[in-house]
Amino acid sequence: MTPRVQLALNVSDIGEAIGFYTKLFGQEPAKRRDGYANFALDEPPLKLVLIENARSGGTLNHLGVEVGSSSEVTAATERLSEQGLPIRPEHGTCCYALQDKVWVSDPDGAPWEFYTVLADAKETAGAEKCC
Repeated sequence: MTPRVQLALNVSDIGEAIGFYTKLFGQEPAKRRDGYANFALDEPPLKLVLIENARSGGTLNHLGVEVGSSSEVTAATERLSEQGLPIRPEHGTCCYALQDKVWVSDPDGAPWEFYTVLADAKETAGAEKCC
């Protein structure tokens, strides 16, 4: 197995979260239990753990998947849109880099970005909405 990053997220409603992440990654959970689910993904290499905790759902800043090209961002944009998820494409400088990206938020409001870095930048713009 290829090593992968694990993210454990508190979610308000496990069923709603499972529905969102199934659409986001195009894959069903590897394991489901009462108040718990995990996704063992090969692409991107990620172990995503969902823990139902109504008082702490959606407490992250943001999460992201870095891809290798703008065409991969475009493909993610199209796939997410086809799944009926509200998306927000973004192009430009963010977090001291020129990036192409698309944003989508999970049911608790935690923002996810699919992005590629096109070039380094000496200044940042839009950090309040991306970093």
